[in-house]
Amino acid sequence: MERSKDKFKVGLIQMTSSHVMDDNIRVADELIRQAASQGAEFILTPEMTTLLDFESKQVLKKITIERDTSWRHFSSLAKELGVWLLIGSIAIKVGKKATNKSFLFSPEGKKIATYDKIHMFDVNLPGEDAYKESSVYVAGTEAVVASLPWGKVGLSICYDLRFPYLYRALSHAGAVMLTVPAAFTEQTGTAHWHALLRARAIENGAFVFAPAQCGKHTNGRRTYGHSLIVDPWGKIIGDGGNEIGVTVTEVNMEQVVRARNSIGSLTHDKNIVIQTVS
Repeated sequence: MERSKDKFKVGLIQMTSSHVMDDNIRVADELIRQAASQGAEFILTPEMTTLLDFESKQVLKKITIERDTSWRHFSSLAKELGVWLLIGSIAIKVGKKATNKSFLFSPEGKKIATYDKIHMFDVNLPGEDAYKESSVYVAGTEAVVASLPWGKVGLSICYDLRFPYLYRALSHAGAVMLTVPAAFTEQTGTAHWHALLRARAIENGAFVFAPAQCGKHTNGRRTYGHSLIVDPWGKIIGDGGNEIGVTVTEVNMEQVVRARNSIGSLTHDKNIVIQTVS
């Protein structure tokens, strides 16, 4: 397939992943194929595509080390379909814990890049149980930018969204697309999801692609859904709503140039010295 330098179709996969890994892989496979059939050239799945289990002991029993895990299925699928494919994240065993890892595959099925989630979701939400991601997962230490045919993409995962400096660093490293696969809770999603994604797009003059988990999961917890495609001016051009499915939208990378030429804030960053007065 001849690929346009500036225009391409992006496809976001929205899922309600469960604690049964084989079921999740089957659903993801079906939805990725559906997105490809609609012309998507870059397809993204949500955080915890293959396993969304809130019981830490069960997670560690089910997952495997990186050299022997489900990512190989998606590598083969990317090659079969001839698409760029980002698996939002897979839990990978690392010692006695796990890492929350994104995988980016080329249309040849090559593993181009991986990214380990840096910021752990350790929070106490009003009216809900506490979340302590760090009890199961080891935080990543390095940001990642990879090259696609249409420009560079900066990788992130879910709770990373609340840390603007990460996206600034990715953009300064050349990223014109930012990926945010997520499993936002219904409560935090309702309050902040759209605002945060639009802010990251506007701040950096970049496209934001955010595939999400949705609906009620095995243990009763709910995720927000609304997989979003946001353009560099902050306009939402694709929204997956709150049901399992696929959102495919054409994007034009010339919009990045126009946005950054209009508001060149990336070139105006300064090192700030703070004076504290008591």
